[in-house]
Amino acid sequence: MLDALIWVFRNIAMAFYNLGYAITHPQSWLDWSDSESLIRFIYYGASVELLFVVMTAFLLLTIVGMWRNSIMWGTVRVLEGFANAVGRVAAWAGLIMVLQQIIIIFLQRIFRVSEISVGPFGVIFTKDLSWFSEELKLYNALVVTLCVSYTFVQRGHVRVDLVYSAVSFRARRVIDMFGALFFMIPATVLIWLYSWFFMWRHLVTPKVSASDKIELLLRKARILKWNVETIGFSPNGFNGYFLFKILLVAFTALVFLQAIAFFFRSYLEWKEGPESDGKYLDVDPLDDAEVPMTAEERPAN
Repeated sequence: MLDALIWVFRNIAMAFYNLGYAITHPQSWLDWSDSESLIRFIYYGASVELLFVVMTAFLLLTIVGMWRNSIMWGTVRVLEGFANAVGRVAAWAGLIMVLQQIIIIFLQRIFRVSEISVGPFGVIFTKDLSWFSEELKLYNALVVTLCVSYTFVQRGHVRVDLVYSAVSFRARRVIDMFGALFFMIPATVLIWLYSWFFMWRHLVTPKVSASDKIELLLRKARILKWNVETIGFSPNGFNGYFLFKILLVAFTALVFLQAIAFFFRSYLEWKEGPESDGKYLDVDPLDDAEVPMTAEERPAN
């Protein structure tokens, strides 16, 4: 037990050095023309060092935010604003998906076209109709992965309510804090550890693994090269499935940031009381006459 505590505190102390070194030596991990720099980026992107840098930053921000609530509210507004901005842009993929599906049906069923050529700036992009049909999955993935935190901010997720509606306002905020801290954050960390290397295994060769040590990866760097996955499920089908792996990583990062924002908001609303419910919350009403409901006004599910 003592060894574990020493290990934790040592890594927290080293987090300041690791962050400072990464900031002052960006060429050691951002110069992707150098294979060793790329391999460091891959390794440290899901490493213990990064975990403790993020955890230490979260702890410091929490402590400072408890002292100065305005700083914590500012963090909430920035993180929720970022989630809203990404979600509002990505939501347009749903419209594009519907329009493209309509075009495919017309071209295939009425005009009997076998391929589509697109060339907005003189560069002709020609693919089989089945390629564009399978590409619709990408638009769906964009909506699911990039709009998840936006939907959370908009209070659009379904809550399976067993005790939530029956307890007091501050008890609800304690439940929210517990859920963010012990469910959302650990789940996103676990998904990140798997999805990060899962993504890179489809972008570079030789394949990298979470169990590889930095010394082994640096030896692999001698023969490292880009090998982006371009294999489709059918001969003429969509072949950009590596984009789904990238979206999985983006999804995890967005949910992690929203978990932090939700924890901070829940703490601040717990501290300030019911009058702070929905404070600074940027919710999109469906029409001009609609007023978003607070947690107390929404019916229990």
